[in-house]
Amino acid sequence: MPFENLLFYKTTGKAVLSYLIEILKIWWWVILPFILRKPFLFLWRSWRIEHWLSTVYKPILLEIKIPRESIKPIRAMEDVMASLHSVIYHPPDWWETWMDGQLQTSLSLEIASFGGAIHFFIRCEQSYRDSVEAAIYAQYPDAEISQADDYTKLVPQDMPNKDWDFWATDYTLLRKKSDKPGEPLSCYPILTYKKFEKEPEIIEEKRVDPVATLFEALSKVKPGQQFWVQIMIKPVTKDESKWIEEGIIERDRVAKREATEGSIKTKPMVLEAAEILLKGASEEEPQPKSEQIFPPEMKLTPGERDIVAAIEEKISKPGFATSIRFIYLGKKDVFFKPNLRLGFSFFGSFATQNLNSLIPWGKTITKIKKSRILPLNLLIPRRLYLRQRKIFRNYVNRDGPLHPRPGGDFVLNTEELATIFHFPSWRVAPVPGVARVEARRRAPPELPVEE
Repeated sequence: MPFENLLFYKTTGKAVLSYLIEILKIWWWVILPFILRKPFLFLWRSWRIEHWLSTVYKPILLEIKIPRESIKPIRAMEDVMASLHSVIYHPPDWWETWMDGQLQTSLSLEIASFGGAIHFFIRCEQSYRDSVEAAIYAQYPDAEISQADDYTKLVPQDMPNKDWDFWATDYTLLRKKSDKPGEPLSCYPILTYKKFEKEPEIIEEKRVDPVATLFEALSKVKPGQQFWVQIMIKPVTKDESKWIEEGIIERDRVAKREATEGSIKTKPMVLEAAEILLKGASEEEPQPKSEQIFPPEMKLTPGERDIVAAIEEKISKPGFATSIRFIYLGKKDVFFKPNLRLGFSFFGSFATQNLNSLIPWGKTITKIKKSRILPLNLLIPRRLYLRQRKIFRNYVNRDGPLHPRPGGDFVLNTEELATIFHFPSWRVAPVPGVARVEARRRAPPELPVEE
């Protein structure tokens, strides 16, 4: 290339660069809002949420004492979950979201063992107390519900410290989305109470109850130790109902069906017009449809049929955005770290190889893996302390696993939640440490009685 051309390009490039710098000096304020839009909206939303939580949202903790001789099946708790879904479903509109800072109200279902004494709790907004109690009494009329003090405030709030230690983790689903490997695929169900027995047992003592395993484990917690299980749920709103669409697409994929009209991804109209202008109209020959003697459904294996049926059954019931965690804590002189296996054994009982499972989430587990870069291992104690502080604070405040950022939850339907959290009777779970109602709850004497 001649020297004159090189000089021309060099001077032209400098001139263009100087023009761009002058434009930025004058019009920088036009570009700035586009750059700061997401941080501004995040900070604004966080500020409004904090204001709403401190002024409007008044949570209370309810303790449920279950009747000793209850013969209610687990299906009764599924009806309770369906009622709770209708009770607390109130998605905020635009003004309530961005101006008032309102959130979709959630519930926290909790099981706690204090030195072997097991208690059931439900944390809800104060205005929903009557509706929550009505949903429980409708299926468990002999239960006893009372307001309790927050047990998480009865331990030192600066844990871990010199006297207390703990181990904790959040849970996620095993199956992940193919296009977003980090996000759980919620349309595949976990093992539910209907699958624990092939045939329903009429005699209660012979029923298989997954919560009985947890009760037996929690009853072995020693004095000075505590074990907390927290299941936070909120109804899935219409804007968050993509898990149903994902279930339909996954069902069709397993069933080897052609993509439905709603699942076909087409190119934007502008992109198609640009391709026609640049390349010209392409003449695509219509491909002959292959004639199949048997429909794809007839070619499914028995396992594939079970998967399709399980997906269809899950997306047919109301869903809750769910996050699950447990904390094992105790004084250092009695803290026995292998007890963390109590939580693993309980949540591991809902695993299926062909569907879905609950697994500990590596991002939140209170364990730091060692790095091959040796100097970074010097920071492991500090990183572990910060991770412990975060998950303990999230439990106490009933925040999501990624707080203050959204996300980290997955969808469980009413059947799955009833399997994990329900009230077994003494005959199914004969554990002495469970707080139970010994006598039947009687009606108030002032009620009129028909003669």
